[in-house]
Amino acid sequence: MFENFKVFETEFAGEKITFETGKMCCLSSGSCLVRYGETTVLVNVTMSEKPREGIDFFPLSVDFEEKLYSVGKIPGSFLKREGRPSDKAILSSRLVDRPIRPLFPKDMRNDCAVVMTVLSTDQDHEPVIAGMLGVSFALSISDIPWNGPIGGISVGLVDGEIVLSPNVEQREKSDLTLTVAGTAEKVVMIEAGANEVDDDTMLQAIIKGHEEIKKFVAFVKDVQAQIGKPKRVFESQEPPHELFDAIKDFAIDKVKYALDTDDKNEREARLAPIVDEIHEKFDPMYEEETSKIDDCIYKLQKFVVRRWLLDEGKRVDGRGLDEIRPLAAEVGVVPRVHGSALFTRGQTQVLTITTLGPVSEAQMLDGIDLQTEKRYMHQYNFPSYSVGETKPSRGPGRREIGHGALAERALLPVIPPVEEFPYALRVVSEVLSSNGSTSQGSICASTLSLMDAGVPIKAPVAGISCGLITEGDRWMTMVDIQGLEDFHGDMDFKVAGTHKGITAIQMDLKIDGLTYDIIKEAFEKTHKARIYILDEIMLKALPAPRPELSKYAPKTKSLKIPVDKIREVIGSGGKVIQKICAECDVKIDIEEDGSVFVSGIDMDNVRRAVQVIETIAMDPEVGALYKGKVTRIMNFGAFVEIAPGKEGLIHISKLDNKRVDKVEDVVNIGDAVVVKVTEIDSQGRINLSRKDAINDLMHKKNSQNK
Repeated sequence: MFENFKVFETEFAGEKITFETGKMCCLSSGSCLVRYGETTVLVNVTMSEKPREGIDFFPLSVDFEEKLYSVGKIPGSFLKREGRPSDKAILSSRLVDRPIRPLFPKDMRNDCAVVMTVLSTDQDHEPVIAGMLGVSFALSISDIPWNGPIGGISVGLVDGEIVLSPNVEQREKSDLTLTVAGTAEKVVMIEAGANEVDDDTMLQAIIKGHEEIKKFVAFVKDVQAQIGKPKRVFESQEPPHELFDAIKDFAIDKVKYALDTDDKNEREARLAPIVDEIHEKFDPMYEEETSKIDDCIYKLQKFVVRRWLLDEGKRVDGRGLDEIRPLAAEVGVVPRVHGSALFTRGQTQVLTITTLGPVSEAQMLDGIDLQTEKRYMHQYNFPSYSVGETKPSRGPGRREIGHGALAERALLPVIPPVEEFPYALRVVSEVLSSNGSTSQGSICASTLSLMDAGVPIKAPVAGISCGLITEGDRWMTMVDIQGLEDFHGDMDFKVAGTHKGITAIQMDLKIDGLTYDIIKEAFEKTHKARIYILDEIMLKALPAPRPELSKYAPKTKSLKIPVDKIREVIGSGGKVIQKICAECDVKIDIEEDGSVFVSGIDMDNVRRAVQVIETIAMDPEVGALYKGKVTRIMNFGAFVEIAPGKEGLIHISKLDNKRVDKVEDVVNIGDAVVVKVTEIDSQGRINLSRKDAINDLMHKKNSQNK
């Protein structure tokens, strides 16, 4: 029945990986079932028969479908089915999209869809890597025009050693989370998060990953030679050469004048009448190809920008190749929020706001990996007004989610652990103006916003991008690319890091890959640039995190109690913990390991709640002071509850420094009193003294006054 069924097997990073084709999804242009350990991903690629009308781009869609059945979960939603893709799924889609997109023909306009469906997940073998390899395999054996194959691999750094395809245990200890994709000759995609890894180590990790990729590419090429379909002939949408040459002769000098300014608004204002002139002259001459006139105008701008760079070393705004646009940084720009900062680079401007909250406000995650919550959340918004447009807001798209994740990855290594800073953190970057490198601007603004909020980050982080222009064997890089250089250039190589090392990388390409020399130069230029930004701009705006939190931020303290005491702190039906929260006006979160987080607006109330919890969990300490409430009065003294279930006696002789004839002359039921534990007898009875507590407090006050 399945006469075309084939199974191909190879070794990948020391482990077996198999690709099955010809049994499932036989109507796709290309299909395979990838088995990598016990991770199983079904990959399908399809392409429309005809080009889509009226577009000037290649319509490629890439979807990474997380199925919760792959890890034995039932979706938690009311509908009990998967809903919109999770952020992790969107990021996985982007991770596969970026290395395959540059290898499609630039003049193809047929819709192409790539779908990766995760059927089962073995946490030691990452589904996104299996998906990327499967996509390369499926595209290669399909009839879809594509200049692959590629391979992709994850790389770690464990105890100083570079590790290929690290397992779960190794990933938990790794100082590097790197994904590399490449062809047999070049690197086509880099994405990384790192704990301040130096440039040389990062480059060696990329090279080692690429060496393994080359073996996989050779395997796919061999399979393609055996069963690959002939590639389909498509209808090229390239504008006629004679049309481009005619528009170039007519308008090149005018376009050069229009582009020769550092002001984006001025540039667009100059271009608008030129575009009208071109259409007025050429629309009647090319009535059946008017849609391609705009393509020619775009190509003419690209031609001018690239010739300036390659032939004259000239940038659109007049900067040198290693010169950064004018920079400015400011903190504390928004009142009442917990932290804020404004970072400006040329006409790119980002405002970042930091909000601190109880640990319980961490984001809950319901995905196919082992991460169940996220304490540090970084979100990025790109409104249409930032580029002078009027599109309505429809929530974050894939680009916004990707840029937010990049900034989050860049700053996560310097966020203090929950034991040192018991808060959930939400950082939101609002792009106010965009002319290139907004994601890196958001990293700089976010660092300063966190510092303004008083978050004791381990080190400040700055981000910068590096561009590339190639022509044959010629190439040149330039630092801090603006929008036009991004549109018409070949690379956007984003690197974030501290003085010590790299914390994040994201590389976008429009060509068939990079050599190691280009990558090395990009590291050198971005390293020098980020050190300048840190020292000359950011640290002059705010040299260190503020020593105190904003008065509007919640105050939080954490402690650890024995696990067997958790029940006592919570109480029957939650009565004890609810009583503490009500009396102290705090919020309390207790985790299974005995970690307790207490938060509230008033630090004195937080400390009081912590003391109550400690009293319940650790038993009262002789010599310690406690604030309690009078619960009963006898003729010989008063009973005081210093914590739920913890009651002691103040003997009448210990009520005050002067003689007391009647207990009610000093205290009454319900009064709040400060007491000192003077004794815990062999039966566990607690003896208290109000007199000693008063004396201790007076002595402390006098010492402070001196």
